[in-house]
Amino acid sequence: MKRLVILGGGESGVGTALLGKEKGFDVFISDKGKIKEKYKEVLIHNEIEWEDEKHSEEKILNADLVMKSPGIPDKAPLVKTIREKGILLVSEIEFAAKYTNATIVGITGSNGKTTTATLAHHILKQELEVGLAGNIGDSFAKQILEKDYPNYVLEISSFQLDDIIDFKPHIAVITNITPDHLDRYDYKFENYIASKFRITMNQTKDDYLIYDGDDEVINNHLKEHPIQSKLLPFSLTKIIENGAYLKDNNIIITIDNNQIIMPTTNLALEGKHNIKNAMAASTAAHLLKIRKQTIRECLENFQGVEHRLEHVLKINKVQYINDSKATNVNSTYYALESMDTPTVWIVGGVDKGNNYEELFPFVNEKVKAIICLGVDNEKLFNTFGNMVDIIVETQFMSEAVKIAYKIAEAGDTVLLSPACASFDLFENYEDRGRQFKNAVRNL
Repeated sequence: MKRLVILGGGESGVGTALLGKEKGFDVFISDKGKIKEKYKEVLIHNEIEWEDEKHSEEKILNADLVMKSPGIPDKAPLVKTIREKGILLVSEIEFAAKYTNATIVGITGSNGKTTTATLAHHILKQELEVGLAGNIGDSFAKQILEKDYPNYVLEISSFQLDDIIDFKPHIAVITNITPDHLDRYDYKFENYIASKFRITMNQTKDDYLIYDGDDEVINNHLKEHPIQSKLLPFSLTKIIENGAYLKDNNIIITIDNNQIIMPTTNLALEGKHNIKNAMAASTAAHLLKIRKQTIRECLENFQGVEHRLEHVLKINKVQYINDSKATNVNSTYYALESMDTPTVWIVGGVDKGNNYEELFPFVNEKVKAIICLGVDNEKLFNTFGNMVDIIVETQFMSEAVKIAYKIAEAGDTVLLSPACASFDLFENYEDRGRQFKNAVRNL
């Protein structure tokens, strides 16, 4: 019996354990932190051995196969030891994909992947049986075990792609590539770019890559490293023969002479970046033969993603917006770009090597006050201190929201768009977003 060891007892770890047990593996889960009660109950009920708050090497290094949570870096000593021993190490995506024959739409990118994946799933599910997994929702492995859909939309991070071997989506989407998580890639942007492009590594001429044709980083990489799959770019600035482009407020998508035209005037989501997300999702849907009318209707009624430019409440004519999912500078760029009122901006957290320069024009033009919400706010003060009249710091969400409430006047917007990871003060970006919404509702 082959031994499967899983590092990390979260959603993907427990899902992999259940599928692994079903497929005849001797399964063991090890988590350095605490495993949540709801997951412990599942493991106990299914008689799967586990440990938490430690890694027992003698129970790990006898594995035939190790699946590691995407949150564990390659630099971790245990991961290095596993590799040195020649034990195969994979991500959940790689492990689970071996047990399904489904058509997979894999979506990666620095920003927009959650919105694009959720929107693509929203369109496809009108006419196809389709699961939504990866970085989002129930674990991919668990869905394959419980109800193997004929189609999946997977939101995939670079960390998950780092540990694939044979994984191959029929349709790959790269929404954009901007510097992010460089702390995990030796602070080399090219390593991070290569990691994103692993989504195309096993594709053949019968597969597709949908990508942002305006993104110089992607275009340059494709020139230097040609790939096998068929290319379908989308663009806001140039006419695309095969792919999607914008003309007179219409999205025009052409695939092998089959064209579909959709007005952007009725798009449910605001902002230029969301036109791109809509293009990417619609192109994938068009490839999978979803009717044009269905795609149009879905773009008009899609409600967006929690914690991504989410309008929370209007109080005293001040709009409060939760963009907690903005964990990097580029995400916050889109948020500030879409503001058309004076903005009180709540920012900060764990800085991943951020360069804030691209935000300067927006801060000068739109931001009236900055509230820094992190354990260490020195860099934010040094960067933005001279640009705004008011800059304050706090380490509590409730306090940040109260300060914003005092500063904001009728017609202003209070925007939580942190541009940083959340782990210094919060469990994750969802926790940060929920605390913001609760604090706003308590005003």
